[in-house]
Amino acid sequence: MATETTCQWKTTVIVSTSLRNHDTTRMLSAQLHRIRFSDSVESGAFIFPLSGTAFLLVDPEHLSGCFEESGLIERIKKFVQVHRNSFLLLHAPFNGTKELEILTLIQQRFFGSNLRILPVRNNTEIVQGMLTIAKATSKPLVDSIRDRMSLARAHVIESSPVWEMLRDIL
Repeated sequence: MATETTCQWKTTVIVSTSLRNHDTTRMLSAQLHRIRFSDSVESGAFIFPLSGTAFLLVDPEHLSGCFEESGLIERIKKFVQVHRNSFLLLHAPFNGTKELEILTLIQQRFFGSNLRILPVRNNTEIVQGMLTIAKATSKPLVDSIRDRMSLARAHVIESSPVWEMLRDIL
């Protein structure tokens, strides 16, 4: 059900040209999202302009040599500085020692920043995760969610026995 509603929503995605032949780009295109490739965004980035979210795809298997010397921390720092609402898609098909060490190091380095880390196992999870977050934070839907939350809160307050008791006292 969630997959169906996600597929019905269409948006524009700015994608790093480094991901031109990546399966996730093909999957987004197959769902009829508008794909715009750009050389000016960080390598491995997906940007959803209508929701203001940006995703950086990192595959620990493609890191050359030692993690500390790979330049990944600098890439992530730059990404977080540029994008206010940033997510790191840590592609780890298996939870091996290397993947868990990298996850731990990234969490420690970026604790307290606006970076959120989303571990993903395959391309389907990458696309579903990005679309779910982007859709929930896009302008028309975020207003609708906020309105529904306000109505729910008002309903809870109205039907609360505590409020009834306070009204009776007054």
